[in-house]
Amino acid sequence: MGLLVLVSALVILAVVLVAMGFTVVQQAETMVIERLGRYHRTLDSGINVIIPLVDLPRRIQWRYTTEFNGQLIHRKDTAKRIDLREQLYDFPRQNVITRDNVATEINAMIYFQITDPRRAVYEIADLPGAIEKLTQTSLRNVVGEMDLDELLSSRDKVNTALRQILDSASDKWGVKVNRVEIQDINPPPEIRHAMEKQMRAERDKRAAVLTAEASKQSAILEAEGQREAQIARATGEQKARIMAAEAEAQARVRTAQAEAQAIKLVAESLGAGASPASYLLGLRYVDALRSMGDGKAEKVVYLPIESSALMGSLGGLKELFTAPGGTGPAKPATPALAPGSPPLRVAIAAPPEPVESES
Repeated sequence: MGLLVLVSALVILAVVLVAMGFTVVQQAETMVIERLGRYHRTLDSGINVIIPLVDLPRRIQWRYTTEFNGQLIHRKDTAKRIDLREQLYDFPRQNVITRDNVATEINAMIYFQITDPRRAVYEIADLPGAIEKLTQTSLRNVVGEMDLDELLSSRDKVNTALRQILDSASDKWGVKVNRVEIQDINPPPEIRHAMEKQMRAERDKRAAVLTAEASKQSAILEAEGQREAQIARATGEQKARIMAAEAEAQARVRTAQAEAQAIKLVAESLGAGASPASYLLGLRYVDALRSMGDGKAEKVVYLPIESSALMGSLGGLKELFTAPGGTGPAKPATPALAPGSPPLRVAIAAPPEPVESES
């Protein structure tokens, strides 16, 4: 009976040892196996066979983040399995001093990935703590070389500098730093108020400059518009004057052509012995005398002695109308006045006698 129990115990022990010899490693995970205290191998994903009680996994310090009551809680613990996925460490706010002696709070986070599990286990005792402290000290060094304005406007520069420093320092630990991000930068309240005043002043300045430039541009455009309007108006007036002059010239040409045609017709109707020029001149004299006789007041018109030519023209006009070749009845030589017009007296003044000069 005792032998049966012993055999059963040995069988159970063998089954347990065989079961312990099969180790399943999930994808994106690994285990560092030590045989009798020395590094033996790194297990791959899938089923791996080890010697129980001889091959043992080496534990590593790891950082876990859990959420409790809306707050993130970070805790450290040891783990047999090493996660090969990219990890995110969100560090709490820390105070840093810029080059212009402004104390500010910065919240940073880092993305890293374990590329060599063996070095991550044997080259550093506390990998999460080392990464956190290295990030904090590097952040202080980078920010200490920059002014506050440069820090606020050059986050990419800070991220790039931190990534290069951390990647170079953590390469010995078998860690690849992929990215570093600055989440938030909080200057002191008085600095924020001063920055807001400066920003408001800069915006007011830009608004004033833009308003002045707009007024300048408006004045320039208005002046250009007035100049173009004046040029267009002057051009229009010039064209109007030219067209009026051309119309007047054409009217004069047409009038002259009509008068020439009239003279030709008069000459043809009067015959060969008559003078068309005397006929036209007499008509003009008659029209002039009729216009002088218009009105109610009595008028006396003094004509020079040379005006005898006028009388001759009037007499010639009479002869033209009474000539045998004339076409109409005889007309009086004197102009007919309008009914009710005052009498028109014409006096012929003698020319002044020449004054002899004493020698």
